[in-house]
Amino acid sequence: MASVGAPPSAAAALPPGLRERLNERADPSGFVPFDRFMDVALYDPEVGYYAGANSPLGPAGDFYTAGHVSPLFAATLARRIVQGLAALPPGPPPAVFEVGPGDGSIAAGVIASLARSPGVGPIEYRLIERSERRAAEAYDRARAAAEGTAVRVRRSASVGADGPFRGVGFANELLDAFPTRRLRSAGGGWRELGVRVEGDRLVPAEASPGPIGPIPRLPTGLEDGVVVEFSPAAEGWLREVADHLTEGELLLIDYGMSEAELLRAHPSGTLESLRAHRFVDDPLASPGRVDLSCFVNFDRLRRVAAAAGWTEVAFRAQSEALGAWGFPALLEAAIAAAGSAEAEVRTRLAAKTLVFGFDRFRVLELATTRRLRSGSA
Repeated sequence: MASVGAPPSAAAALPPGLRERLNERADPSGFVPFDRFMDVALYDPEVGYYAGANSPLGPAGDFYTAGHVSPLFAATLARRIVQGLAALPPGPPPAVFEVGPGDGSIAAGVIASLARSPGVGPIEYRLIERSERRAAEAYDRARAAAEGTAVRVRRSASVGADGPFRGVGFANELLDAFPTRRLRSAGGGWRELGVRVEGDRLVPAEASPGPIGPIPRLPTGLEDGVVVEFSPAAEGWLREVADHLTEGELLLIDYGMSEAELLRAHPSGTLESLRAHRFVDDPLASPGRVDLSCFVNFDRLRRVAAAAGWTEVAFRAQSEALGAWGFPALLEAAIAAAGSAEAEVRTRLAAKTLVFGFDRFRVLELATTRRLRSGSA
C-alpha cells in the first residue's frame, strides 16, 4: 500500500456487531489474540473492513497499489505471466489466477495485455477473493476488460474451490493483510499480544500466562520487548496453493524484509493502519473502519514455500523484477505513444513512482517442481 502523512487519531466506540464478534473469539479471560482480532476487523462479512460499501483502494479510498500508479505495472506483470504460460508443457488449458484482486484494476490491465499478446490462446482468468463485495467489484471491472476477447473471467471462493489446476497466478499486496500473530519476547520466553474489549473500547493486551497455541521456530537471544510477527494463515494459504497447482508458477508481490532486517529496523513490530491515505496513530482506534497490515517476513515465507514443495525461481526487489520482466521496453513504447508533452511527463512521473516509490516491496517467484522439470525457469 502507499500512503502519506501521519495525522492523530481519536478512538471511536466499537460497533455492537464488532464487539459481539470479538467476544465470540475471546478466551475465557476476555483476551483475543491479534490474528483473531485482525481476521474479524478486516474480513468479517458483516462488520469487517473489506465488507464495507466503498472500495478501500484508489484515490477515493484509503490506500493505492502499484496498479493504480501506472498501467505499466499490469502490462509488465502480464508479460511475465505470458512467459510462464509459454513454459508450461502441453496439457489441459491453463488458468491465470489472481488472489486478492481488490477493485479489479490490475486484473483489467492484465486481461487487456493478455488479449493483445500474440500466441496466447483462450484463457480463463480466475479472481479469488474472500470478500463478496470486493469480489463483485473486481469481477465487473475484469469482465468489462475481457469483453470481446478470448479471455473468460470467473470467480472462485478459494484457490482449491475448483480442484487441481495448472497455470500462473499472482498476488499483489495480499500477504501483508493476512491475519498476523504478534509475540513479545519476555524473560527468555514469549507473550502473545492481542486485544481486550473493555466496555465499548478496545485496549491492547497480553495473554496470561503465555502464548496461545503452538509456537513455531522463532529467533533466539532477543532482548525483552522485541516483537516478532508472523502469519500462520498466510503460510497455510501458500501450502494450499502448492496442493492445488499441479504445474505452473506463483508470483508474490508485497512489502517486507528478512527476519533479521525486521528485528533490527522494527523491534516493536510493523503493525500499520491507514485511513484516507494517511497513517493512523492508533491501529485499535477504529477497528472495522481502517486498514490493518504487517510487513511480510520473507525468510519465514520462503522456508514454508520450500517445505511445501515450491522451487524458488527468484527473490528480488520489485524494481529489479519489473526490469527483468520488460518494464523498460514498455515504458519506451508508452512514452513514444504519449501524444503530448504533458502526457509524456505524466507517464514518466508515474513510472518513476513505480520504480522508486515502492522500495520496500519484494517479489518472490515460485514454481512447482514439475513445471521446472518440464520447462525453463
